[in-house]
Amino acid sequence: MNFTPKGLLGALAAVSIGAAALLATGAGTAGAAGAAGGAHRAHCARAERPVWSGDPSRNMTSHGCTLPSRERPWYRVAIDDLAQPHHTTDYANGPVDHTEKLHDETVRCMGYTKDGDTVNWFGCIPD
Repeated sequence: MNFTPKGLLGALAAVSIGAAALLATGAGTAGAAGAAGGAHRAHCARAERPVWSGDPSRNMTSHGCTLPSRERPWYRVAIDDLAQPHHTTDYANGPVDHTEKLHDETVRCMGYTKDGDTVNWFGCIPD
């Protein structure tokens, strides 16, 4: 191989660009992780989150909520009273085996829609 100053400069530039791209990818991943960990806080007096086949639903319905002033991805929702009906099937009208009542729970959700006093959370991470 014959390394010329121009060839060495090109190789150094390629390595620098590659390193910068890797660092940018890492920073983006760290930023996304920080966004999920540093979620905006919301508070709800009561909520219901069905449990299907042993796993909680990724959707939750709540009432009496105080929401952050800005919409952002990922919310940490503090709930005073959370009802979790345990369904025996995966059908909405199926029988409920029992209902678990939890107090002072926190659930992380991706977003919400609001209709009057009702807030429907979606993309909630199972506990």
